[in-house]
Amino acid sequence: MLPYTVNIRLSARTLTGALSAQNKGAVDWGWQGLIAYGCQSLVLVIDSNTAQTVQVLERHKTNVVKVKWAKENYHHNIGSPYSLRLASADATGKIIVWDVAMGAVRCEIQEYTKPIQDMQWLWNQDASRDLLLAVHPPNYIVLWNADTGTQLWRKSYAENILSFSFDPFDPSHLTLLTSEGIVFISDFSPSKPPTSSGKKVYISSPHSSPSHNKSVAATGAKKALDKVKILITNEKPSAESVTLNECLQLSYLPSKRNYMLLLYPREILILDLEVNQTVGVIAIERTGIPFVQVIPCFQRDGLFCLHENGCITLRVRRSNIGISGMPNEESDPDPVQELIYDLRSQSDAIRVTKTVRPFSMVCCPVNENSAALIVSDGRVMIWELKSTISGRNLRNSASPLYSPVSFCGIPIGAFQNKLPDLSLDNMIAGQGTVASEEQLKNPFFQEVHLKFLLTGLLSGLPLPPFAIRMCPPLTTKNIKQYQPLLAVGTSNGSVLVYNLTSGLLHKELSIHSCEVKGIEWTSLTGFLSFATSTPNNLGLVRNELQLVDLPTGRSIAFRGERGNDEPAIEMIKVSHLKQYLAVVFKDKPMELWDVRTCTLLREMSKNFPTVTALEWSSSHNLKSLKKKQLAAREAMARQTVVSDTELSSVESSVISLLQEAESKSELSQNISAREHFVFTDTDGQVYHLMVEGNSVKDGTRIPPDGSMGSITCIAWKGDTLVLGDIDGNLNFWDLKGRVSRGIPTHRSWVRKIRFAPGKGNQKVITMYNDGAEVWDVKEMVSSLRSGRNVNFRVLDVDWCTSDKVILASDDGCIRVLETSMKSASFRMDEQELTEPVWCPYLLVPRASLALKAFLLHQPWNDKCTLDILHIDYPENENIKNQLQKQLDSLSNDIKKLLLDPEFTLLQRCLLVARLYGDESELHFWSVAAHYLHSFSQEKLLTAKTTDSLQEKLSNPLDICYDILCENSYFQKFQLERVHLQEVKRSTYEHTRKCADQLLLLGQTDRAVQLLLETSAENPHYYCDSLKACLVTTVTSSGPSQSTIKLVATNMIANGKLAEGVQLLSLIDKAADACRYLQTYGEWNRAAWLAKVRLNSEECSDVLKRWVDHLCSPQVNQKSKAILVLLSLGSFTRVAEMLHSMRYFDRAALFAEVCMKYGTIEVNEDTNKLIHVIFADYARGLKMLGFKQGAILFASKAGPVGEDLLNELKQPKEEVTEE
Repeated sequence: MLPYTVNIRLSARTLTGALSAQNKGAVDWGWQGLIAYGCQSLVLVIDSNTAQTVQVLERHKTNVVKVKWAKENYHHNIGSPYSLRLASADATGKIIVWDVAMGAVRCEIQEYTKPIQDMQWLWNQDASRDLLLAVHPPNYIVLWNADTGTQLWRKSYAENILSFSFDPFDPSHLTLLTSEGIVFISDFSPSKPPTSSGKKVYISSPHSSPSHNKSVAATGAKKALDKVKILITNEKPSAESVTLNECLQLSYLPSKRNYMLLLYPREILILDLEVNQTVGVIAIERTGIPFVQVIPCFQRDGLFCLHENGCITLRVRRSNIGISGMPNEESDPDPVQELIYDLRSQSDAIRVTKTVRPFSMVCCPVNENSAALIVSDGRVMIWELKSTISGRNLRNSASPLYSPVSFCGIPIGAFQNKLPDLSLDNMIAGQGTVASEEQLKNPFFQEVHLKFLLTGLLSGLPLPPFAIRMCPPLTTKNIKQYQPLLAVGTSNGSVLVYNLTSGLLHKELSIHSCEVKGIEWTSLTGFLSFATSTPNNLGLVRNELQLVDLPTGRSIAFRGERGNDEPAIEMIKVSHLKQYLAVVFKDKPMELWDVRTCTLLREMSKNFPTVTALEWSSSHNLKSLKKKQLAAREAMARQTVVSDTELSSVESSVISLLQEAESKSELSQNISAREHFVFTDTDGQVYHLMVEGNSVKDGTRIPPDGSMGSITCIAWKGDTLVLGDIDGNLNFWDLKGRVSRGIPTHRSWVRKIRFAPGKGNQKVITMYNDGAEVWDVKEMVSSLRSGRNVNFRVLDVDWCTSDKVILASDDGCIRVLETSMKSASFRMDEQELTEPVWCPYLLVPRASLALKAFLLHQPWNDKCTLDILHIDYPENENIKNQLQKQLDSLSNDIKKLLLDPEFTLLQRCLLVARLYGDESELHFWSVAAHYLHSFSQEKLLTAKTTDSLQEKLSNPLDICYDILCENSYFQKFQLERVHLQEVKRSTYEHTRKCADQLLLLGQTDRAVQLLLETSAENPHYYCDSLKACLVTTVTSSGPSQSTIKLVATNMIANGKLAEGVQLLSLIDKAADACRYLQTYGEWNRAAWLAKVRLNSEECSDVLKRWVDHLCSPQVNQKSKAILVLLSLGSFTRVAEMLHSMRYFDRAALFAEVCMKYGTIEVNEDTNKLIHVIFADYARGLKMLGFKQGAILFASKAGPVGEDLLNELKQPKEEVTEE
């Protein structure tokens, strides 16, 4: 068995309770795997896997209204390590940026005084990782540098800004939701404020639209939805249609470009921003529960929705491709009418009451397969999605979800280990996956069902008021079984017992039927608690006094039948040896009880003085009693040796008495020692009483001190007695020296005085109406005042250990603080957690990067291992142990994958990127895995000359990667999109946009039909008719082509870029059109046109020009450029770029993967490049102190790495020579 250790050093911590209404939107789930949320003025950080509070940040003076984790969308190395950065904003406009691991403030920003409305870190982090955009009411957006706290720029708008959303595909696009409508900003840049005031559009409320005529019959429901045509108008709508803009939320869809959702309580609208038109409505039926919030997913086109009853639902878009050969609906000739999101899974609801309601939800950004719900009472519920494979019956649902055919980027082999619940894109196949006949024969292509599982629950303290009491202190005698338990009595009659080592709830006991007023421990495992009901008209109450045994949870009524209709209990006090109990009533003489036998020793007489304060002394005669007992035992032992005749009759009678006493004490294991207590009456007279066994004796009386008012409390320890009165005076009595000293604190009524535990420790804590103070003998140590240095009111105080105090406050929190009573966050690595937490961000930078290398370059010494001691890593023991703890805390499923020798390096890179929550790494390896696989397959296929297009089409890169997708799939997606826009047309403007788009896509016949629809009254009638004629008659004859080309170039030169590009596309000169678009700075448009119209060679020329543009210093989007190069298969150039950007680790891993796949041409130049990359990476590993890894890569670096290799092996030889 492990040696039993007790953690005596308790770390300062805060137990939190219910949230305030302003905390509603203050929650965020970071890429780092931690959830942060605001609770009153605190920020709590919890681990999402184990649902443990790992940090409480206290610095804000008012309620926290927003929290946001910094993004991890950049390359991490020693210079820019994995670190936990969090920004939190409060109701007075202060923004604090934290280093969460250290619990320290990195910077504070305070310029404005109103609550921050919204706040986001910029996601494009190539230029800077420290930029934070915030909305300061009423109408400013301000860009801050969150590292230095400087304001970079600010911009004001005409209306009040409610929130904003960044376009996840274009960092220059930002949309504001204002009190009147929506403002689109298209020139957002970190370097200067937007020049224009944005394009303003209004939302006409959906409730004035025809979709809500409830008279429509059930069959007409679909037609009614088709009528929700326009929602966005450029004119200000009439007053009656917009009584109130009740749009709750606006978000871009990260799963496909240029879509946005608007959330209303009873519906979600999906807008296509190309035509500003609703293309999908998710409406709740009349009996359904309204929405509160929605989070759109990136990996798949799905939505996590939170409803008012706390239920979380997942809706996934129905893929409009049915099983080929089987039309979706026989009756419906035209299936794509609407984007339809099917409900795929829902969690249980919570019980909503007046004080308990769901506040907000967050979703895991890395894996998108779990959501956390924050409830107003301080609970956090973590729901995880689990997938189950259903049978092979394909007809069981209208549109089944399928499992993907690849895992971590690699198609699944027959016996491969896979972990389908790793992330959303590993649970369900993408939209582009076609369920063809061949696919259906694939044993891995199976239908899946999703369900939510509650995997974590964290609950807060109930609402105040509280009565708190710490268990008896740690001594040398109880060190073996000691647990630092804190009992908290609550207003609903239950007592919560917390273990302060971990801060977790140890037991919750429902004991009373009314508010708990006080608790006294009778041992380390038992306590007495009392509660009083509200008084009746005679002023009498029901008193409940319960004795509770903690291990069993058994509680007994201590006073038996007594307690009904009597004056209220004012206080209970247990004697120092836990033998006796004094119960003081309001208008009734006090009672003395024996705690061990639950018997009443004495009820005081009617004329007994009224008790205002009472305290037991710590002195007693237990030691002398034990000495007597020992003497008796020795005498008895003597008696057995000496013969009876030699004993005198007197001695024998004494011994028989002693034997009787012995047998009695062995029965109860108790000796009744003499203890004494003092109390004061209303006049301030001090009485001294002694209790021994069942006798109570009067002692001395001391007349009242003239300088003191009515005494309210007393504390007694050793030779010191402290009295506190109603006017805030403290009086210290030295009983040995017989002197007293009065100290006026001028702080009104002294509520409580308590001595700190520990021999010779003379510290004392006093509590007043407006705070608390800590004194040491007669010197004040620290003071805390509500309203002055804190915003809460202190409800109760106690000592936790000899140097830590506990404060219960009216903000629903219980704080364990140092004696200075300064609230401080703690270092996370000093925390004692009951379960280990996987979070490499907590390690020092060198260690977290070494751990990453250790996980990536398996196997070590020809063996996959998760034992860090197994390899040559000369680091100090402490760091090695921390690394081992991290490795041990991984789940068994992940360990199994990491230890699987079949698990390829590429998959390992993807998995480690997920484990580290490294956004830039995850996108890089996802795209790299897809294209490395498909290009290596193409090589094999061209050798076998089989049809590779089918393979490409059946499992394309999902559309969330937009421009990075395969051209064929990209074209298909764009055609579907235009088709949907066309179905939804309602005005001439929209028809024209659709016609333009169709012409660019080369769909001339359909475009002509649309152009001919223009009505004769329309001013564009003549123009459109001619255009239709032109489109139908364009032939490939030379003269017409050259004329059109000339006209097009003139148009472009005269500022009609879009029209000129259209004409060029008509005559199949799309490559020229792309060149013109690029010249005029329309890079995204050019890339789009190239992908839908050009063959792969021409397309890659256009995209390579774009790559050069992205790499230029003024654009500085190199990470995007690398992804574009990956999609073109320019793998050598990717390796060169990674190396030139000093991303040595990523370059080395990429080069190694390319060599495995044979996708880099082997020649002298590439070999040289690869050797240089490996050598540089080996140097990097050497800097991390990771010797074995450095040797591994130096040996791969050929001649370039020789010197380094010798240098690395050198010290070893020296050691062996010695």
